[in-house]
Amino acid sequence: MSSSSETAHGKRLVIVESPAKAKTIKGYLGPGYIVEASVGHIRDLPGTAAEVPDEYTGEVRRLGVDVDHDFAPIYVVNPDKKSQVTKLKSLLKESDELFLATDEDREGEAIAWHLQEVLKPKVPVHRMVFHEITKDAIQEAVRNPRDLNQRLVDAQETRRILDRLYGYEVSPVLWKKVMPKLSAGRVQSVATRLVVERERERIAFTSASYWDLVGTFGTGRTAADAANPENFGARLITVDGKRVATGRDFGSDGRLKNAANTLHLDEQAARTLAAALEQTAFSVRSVESKPYRRSPYAPFRTTTLQQEASRKLGFGAKRTMQVAQKLYENGFITYMRTDSTTLSDTAINAARAQVTQLYGADYLPDAPRTYASKVKNAQEAHEAIRPSGDRFRTPAETALSGDDFRLYELIWMRTVASQMKDAVGQSVTVKVGGRAADGRDAEFSASGKIITFHGFLKAYVEGADDPNAELDDRERRLPQVTEGDPLAAERLTPEGHATKPPARYTEASLVKELEDREIGRPSTYASIIDTIINRKYVFKKGTALVPSFLSFAVVNLLEKHFGRLVDYDFTARMEDDLDRIAAGQAESVPWLKRFYFGAGEADNAVGVAADAGNGDGDHLGGLKELVTDLGAIDAREISSFPVGDGIVLRVGRYGPYVERPSAVEGETGQRADVPEELPPDELTVELAEELFAKPSGERELGTDPVSGNPLVAKAGRYGPYVTEVLPEGTPKTGKNAVKPRTASLFKSMDLDTVTLEDALRLLSLPRVVGADAEGNEITAQNGRYGPYLKRGTDSRSLTSEEQLLSITLDEALAIYAQPKARGRAAAAPPLKELGNDPVSEKPVVVKDGRFGPYVTDGETNATLRKDDEVESITPERAFELLAEKRARGPVKKTAKKAPAKKAPAKKAATGTAAKKTAAKKTVAKKTAAVKKTAAKTAAAKKSAAADSSSEES
Repeated sequence: MSSSSETAHGKRLVIVESPAKAKTIKGYLGPGYIVEASVGHIRDLPGTAAEVPDEYTGEVRRLGVDVDHDFAPIYVVNPDKKSQVTKLKSLLKESDELFLATDEDREGEAIAWHLQEVLKPKVPVHRMVFHEITKDAIQEAVRNPRDLNQRLVDAQETRRILDRLYGYEVSPVLWKKVMPKLSAGRVQSVATRLVVERERERIAFTSASYWDLVGTFGTGRTAADAANPENFGARLITVDGKRVATGRDFGSDGRLKNAANTLHLDEQAARTLAAALEQTAFSVRSVESKPYRRSPYAPFRTTTLQQEASRKLGFGAKRTMQVAQKLYENGFITYMRTDSTTLSDTAINAARAQVTQLYGADYLPDAPRTYASKVKNAQEAHEAIRPSGDRFRTPAETALSGDDFRLYELIWMRTVASQMKDAVGQSVTVKVGGRAADGRDAEFSASGKIITFHGFLKAYVEGADDPNAELDDRERRLPQVTEGDPLAAERLTPEGHATKPPARYTEASLVKELEDREIGRPSTYASIIDTIINRKYVFKKGTALVPSFLSFAVVNLLEKHFGRLVDYDFTARMEDDLDRIAAGQAESVPWLKRFYFGAGEADNAVGVAADAGNGDGDHLGGLKELVTDLGAIDAREISSFPVGDGIVLRVGRYGPYVERPSAVEGETGQRADVPEELPPDELTVELAEELFAKPSGERELGTDPVSGNPLVAKAGRYGPYVTEVLPEGTPKTGKNAVKPRTASLFKSMDLDTVTLEDALRLLSLPRVVGADAEGNEITAQNGRYGPYLKRGTDSRSLTSEEQLLSITLDEALAIYAQPKARGRAAAAPPLKELGNDPVSEKPVVVKDGRFGPYVTDGETNATLRKDDEVESITPERAFELLAEKRARGPVKKTAKKAPAKKAPAKKAATGTAAKKTAAKKTVAKKTAAVKKTAAKTAAAKKSAAADSSSEES
């Protein structure tokens, strides 16, 4: 496409979502185009009631959706996007055509529709779609635009309204019955339930111990080599024909599932059998050989990329998507939100060419490989995630570095490997037997694998969630033996084992579980996991996702009183319903009526819904009725969980605690706070007893000799402290109120050992150290940023809290005699070193800052989160925090305000104009609502023949 042909059309405004994408695309289109970003959604349902226009009241104002009038959404321009909308309108006035080039998925289609609704273009409008940002793809998209797909817009709008109703109706129940500021969501609540149920399984789990024997058997050959070793290991499998128990033979209760046909060896029995087999003559009883064949893995889709990046690179789902977004916007990979495993002919040709170039023709199959999607209702508008272009750049050719390089390399290897030949070889099972001195027959088994042609394994081997799992390219060679060959037992070793509780979910395995259960959309899983972590429902311990005690209370309430809303099958069926709406097989409004109002709603909602193609007429029920009567919900009951021996774990507004009633009627029982980061399966009766034994509510230290008031030590929300107990009747409010003296313990002090003397010294702070020659008083004080000296307005930092009590006047004057340090003080040594960051390639350390510990590579600083500890933080977690901080970009400085003298006139003009504009918008909005209803019907018919294979974000 030449520049002359572009400019012949006049100016064309192209709107994309992100500034990075705008910059890349601008370079491919030339001077005839203006490329600008909407910076995501410009319009949405109101975030607060204050954003709702004044003409809306009551439930509409609270929900942002008019449930009584066909669930009409109230859309408002996001406050932070108003200036961008103004800019887009200004650019549109100078343009002759408008191209809406948002992502080709359900979310992107909705953004394009909102742009069209807000900008109200009077020039021709085109929907421009592409799945990779390369010059050819962008220019092809300009030449072949399509119409807006109203069906996809309706589907996204239905999802948005559904999630708003779910969140805004159920979340207030959590506020009233559990804790303020909690949230519920259609997928996030189910994801939280999965994590909680896994923890319940771990709590209920009883470990079982079992033993077996491992033998090392020698062939007696001396001329052995790597291909034909002289000995091999085998594990005991049967004794007198009875199978020896392994971990899978035990239930979660620690009992053997089939005791009649399984032999359970304990330590004594295993050692006795080993001794009886010491002089046994063993021989090969059978050799079974089978061909081995392994086909390549399918190219990446969103979820498999997240899982593999977690296994191989240690990335969380959010970090993976951030890096992939960057690679996509800069033209390195195709669109990264996709359910498809399909490759275009162009991509297949590029991959096959690289197979031949890098590995040789022997590794190239005769025909291209195709992969069928395993995702239900997968939409094939996008390809699988692959390197962009008609020739793949090798990782070395990209000039990428850090996370970008590592993720691109992963995608590139997987794509190339998907077009290579199978790996082939032989798998062998050898059984070895012998009779013990006591007459018992023992049989051992060994398995081996030899890969004779590695095929795609030369390029790529998939990781495994189980750290003990053997990867596909791992060979195990056994000696070349035949049936009847004699063998000598070189060693017979008894080995003890214990069954383990089911592993906690990681981000990767939770993504897989959600996808397997067909809950939610794969492209949203990263944000879902991020939400449940940020809401403190889940925290990370290494890579494992651990539910908090708070999440137990939330899930308990939802299961008991809103069971259908967190039912896995129900949530999956809703996903099917939404997909039918997207496909034009069901209607949005009747479906929403059934979900919100349930059966029996006026207009015969059930019948209408069934006629609309929603199928099952009973499964939706009615949300409104569920959240109306909350009297049956006992807040204390749903937040209480028995630990044992009469001890109960309760989730309170200020955190979890254990309590036990007193054995003596009328006396107060015991109570102790539980660390919020404690994994629930670790809270045992024994641990609860330890918590009770620790100083809890308060510990009396003695009496203040001056005031006569008792002094106590307490554990508070912000750490341990000492305080005085004021006499009864002391006014606590009003102008005569008296506040007790309080002081935090030093970091070097402990609640168990703090003394009365310590408390008196702490309560003496701030301490007058003395006065300088001019009579200016110098005091030692403990402040927000640590201990310091203060003389008038001149403050100087101290190096330790102990100096507050010990520093003399001479020492203080010596400090003030030194020039006051400007800028940064001498850097403190790092608390921990974590290795080089994969992005900046600079050493990462943990430091203690004024706002707490943080990680830094010298360029980027990231504060540790509440659940991160200096002692246990891993390099991967540190790299993840730094990556998230880089992705957010630098903090924007607040722009300077206009001179105050101009403000009144400007505000008055703005206020008058705003009223006129609001009046016009009200009329326009009502007119637009009528037009929209009619337009949707027409657009649905028109879009039935259009390309509607876009995929939801």
